[in-house]
Amino acid sequence: MLVLSRKCEQSLLLGDDIVVTVLSIEGDRVKLGIEAPRSISVLRQEVYQQVRSSNTTAAAPIARPQIRTIAAALRNRDAAQPSQEASQPIQEEGTVPA
Repeated sequence: MLVLSRKCEQSLLLGDDIVVTVLSIEGDRVKLGIEAPRSISVLRQEVYQQVRSSNTTAAAPIARPQIRTIAAALRNRDAAQPSQEASQPIQEEGTVPA
């Protein structure tokens, strides 16, 4: 890890097109300004780790027994509900229901 010291209003260059500037120092907080192309993602490390963890969890495969349970519940629900088509009378074209 490279360790640098910078005073307020001093900058450092990362590559050819990323500039990090120390904007202010207040107690134990340092405010940084980052100039980077829109194609570069700039995230705080804790946010990046949280997004990565959420994506990993969301992409995890669902266990087969859980899929079978869901499928059975849907079949039971469909079987318990009467068909709306069967309960409505058929109307001839151009007639008004009574």
